[in-house]
Amino acid sequence: MVPAAVLPAAAVVPAAAPGDDEHPAMTRTIPRRPDEADVPVLDVRAMSKVYGEGDTAVHALREVNLVVRRGEYVAVVGQSGSGKSTLLNILGCLDAPTSGRYLLDGLDVADLDEQQQSVLRNRQIGFIFQSFNLIPRTTAFANVELPMVYAGVSRRDRRQRTEAALDLVGLAGRSDHRPNQLSGGQQQRVAVARALVTSPALLLADEPTGNLDTESTADVLNLFDGLHSTGRTIVLITHDDEVAERADRVVVVSDGRLSERNGVRS
Repeated sequence: MVPAAVLPAAAVVPAAAPGDDEHPAMTRTIPRRPDEADVPVLDVRAMSKVYGEGDTAVHALREVNLVVRRGEYVAVVGQSGSGKSTLLNILGCLDAPTSGRYLLDGLDVADLDEQQQSVLRNRQIGFIFQSFNLIPRTTAFANVELPMVYAGVSRRDRRQRTEAALDLVGLAGRSDHRPNQLSGGQQQRVAVARALVTSPALLLADEPTGNLDTESTADVLNLFDGLHSTGRTIVLITHDDEVAERADRVVVVSDGRLSERNGVRS
């Protein structure tokens, strides 16, 4: 079961100073974001994505606009081929738009070079995938710790932050278990802990319940509810309307365009 008490957003992973074993590739700076408290976490402006040219061009996204403010829980729904996956890739800094602007936590992603985008992605986005994407032969602890290894966090801070993240998702007693020793729901909770461990501005979840049974789906969605209640910003991609209804806002992708309908969260 998910613990009833969920730590506040800042409690899981305090900002870490570079340690003695910091990875040099991660010391490259990115521009400082604006300090205004009301800067949206996501700000997409007239963004389009076109694949190919001329008569064979495919317009995956058509001048879409989307603003997600700090602490919001937004579900994005759409049928296969609607542009949902393209939107996910751009929001995750895994692809670039053809035109328009994308600001992540106040930074225009287009102004960053490839290495700076990699740093931004590691620090500011926590990814949660349908297939968990855990390393099979390593423990839950090692899986959660991995993003901080790449980020050059010191060993002492990595241990502290990993233990806190696993405790948050209710798996403190299973940190030495490998993925094949955990249920599907538990594996997804490890993935959530891994996403949280760098204190990202955004949790970006791609069909996080797609491989789970009904009980595990409810378990993971309850965890998301708890994270949202502590101020986490969540964007969840799903094809399941029942999952989407847990969010505050529901954005529908259809033929490369976005529209919005009200969620039913009370």
